[in-house]
Amino acid sequence: MAKTLFDKIWDAHIVSIVENGPTQLYIDRHFCHEVTSPQAFDGLRKRGLKVFRPERTLLTADHNIPTIDQDKPIADPVSRNQVDTLGRNAEEFGLTYFGMLHPRNGIVHVVGPENGYTQPGMTIVCGDSHTSTHGAFGAIAFGIGTSEVEMVLASQCVLQSRPKTMRINFEGALKPGVTAKDMALFMIAELTTGGATGYFAEYAGEAVRNLSMGERLTLCNLSIEMGARGGLIAPDETTFSYLKGRERVPEGEKWDQAISYWKTLKTDEGATFDREITFDVSEIEPMITYGTNPGMGMPINSTIPSLNQIDEAGRVSFQKSLDYMGFKPGDKMIGKPVDYVFLGSCTNGRIEDFRMFANFVKGRKKAENVVVWLVPGSWNVEKQIKDEGLDAILKEAGFELRQPGCSACLAMNEDKVPAGKYAVSTSNRNFEGRQGPGARTLLASPLVAAAAAITGVITDPEKI
Repeated sequence: MAKTLFDKIWDAHIVSIVENGPTQLYIDRHFCHEVTSPQAFDGLRKRGLKVFRPERTLLTADHNIPTIDQDKPIADPVSRNQVDTLGRNAEEFGLTYFGMLHPRNGIVHVVGPENGYTQPGMTIVCGDSHTSTHGAFGAIAFGIGTSEVEMVLASQCVLQSRPKTMRINFEGALKPGVTAKDMALFMIAELTTGGATGYFAEYAGEAVRNLSMGERLTLCNLSIEMGARGGLIAPDETTFSYLKGRERVPEGEKWDQAISYWKTLKTDEGATFDREITFDVSEIEPMITYGTNPGMGMPINSTIPSLNQIDEAGRVSFQKSLDYMGFKPGDKMIGKPVDYVFLGSCTNGRIEDFRMFANFVKGRKKAENVVVWLVPGSWNVEKQIKDEGLDAILKEAGFELRQPGCSACLAMNEDKVPAGKYAVSTSNRNFEGRQGPGARTLLASPLVAAAAAITGVITDPEKI
C-alpha cells in the first residue's frame, strides 16, 4: 500500500493504540527550554521518577536570556529564576545542557539542527509550538504542553491523536527578492490561520526542492501559524549535504546505512492525502503583515483590504486589529514609518538570513530613526558571521550584533518594543503585545527588514 512520508514515520514509531483513543508514539528526540519545563521536572520529583532515556533529551536556555551582557547575572528576577532552574534540573537529572554562554547555546530550534540532533525519520517534540521547524529534515516534529513534557521525560513516549495529512505543492521559480518567508506568509494569507487545523502538512514541488536547508527550516517553522500540527519536507541531497560531518550524525559505515534509510523517506507514488493544494510561486511577491495574526499578510506593494472584501463574520475582529495597528482599510504599506527592525528568532536567525541582510545593506547606511536588533540564533551562527566578515559589513553600515537568544520574538526578555512603536520583524507572530505591551509588529523577510532598516520606512527591497 502506498504511504505518505508522514505515514511512514508515524507508523514506525507506534508503541500502541488506545481503542477509540490516541496513539502512544515513541519519541526519538526531546528538546527542552526554560519556560515550559520546570513543572514537568517537579512532576518527576513528586512521583520519584528519573528521566527514562536522558541521552534523548537536550536542554538549552533561550526565551528569557538577555542579548547583551550575558556575562552578567540576568537582571529580571523571573527570567533569572527560570534559567537557573533549568540548569539545576539538567544537573539533577543528568541531562545535556547548553546554558547561557555555552559555545553551543542558542535558540532550541537553531541549535538542534546545527549540532546534528535533528535527523530524518525522527519523531521530535519540545514544549514550544515552533518545534515544527525540525520537519525540514523529513521528521515528524511538533510542540507539546508541559504535562506532555513530563510524559516524554518519564517514558520517552507521548499520547497523540493521529492528524490528517495535507500536501502543499509550491511549483515554479521564485522571483528575485522573494524568499521562503514570503512563501510562508503567502501560504498563511491564502489558507488563513485556521486553514490547516487538524492536519500535518508535507511541502513539495519544484520551489521547495530548490530551497536551501535554512529556507526549508523557515517554511516548516511557520506551519503552526496556519493551524497545522506540523510540517515536513522529504529529505534529499540538500539535506544529506547539510548533515554530513555534523556532531551526533552517524559516520563511516553507519552514515551509509543512515543514507540508505533516509532515501526511503518520501511519499510513495499513488499515496493519497486528505487534502492537497498547489501554489504557483511566480505569483508570490515580497510579503508583509498589516494586522495582528500571521494570516493578515499581503504583497508589500498592495493595499490593506477594504471592509467589503472581508467576510461579514470577521469584520469586527478585522477592524479591531487595524485599530490596534493604527491602520485603515485601503492603506498602502509602502512608505509607512518604522521604529524598530528585528532580525532573528527561530524563523530567521540563521547564517543564511544574516548573509541576506548583510549583502543587502553593504555599502549603505542604517536609517537614523530606526532601532535595529540583529540577533543570531546561536553562538555558532555568531561565529559564522564573524568568520565570513559579515560583522564588518554590518558595522560599516551602522549596525551592531547582539548576543544569541529568542530576543524580540516575544516579550519574555529585555528586548521589548515600546507601546505604539512599529517593528518590522523576521519572527513568526504579530499578536497584540507579542513583542511588548502595545507593540505593533509587521512580519516580513530578512530582505524587507533590511530595506526598512536603511530607509526608515516600509520599502520594497526590489525597488532600491
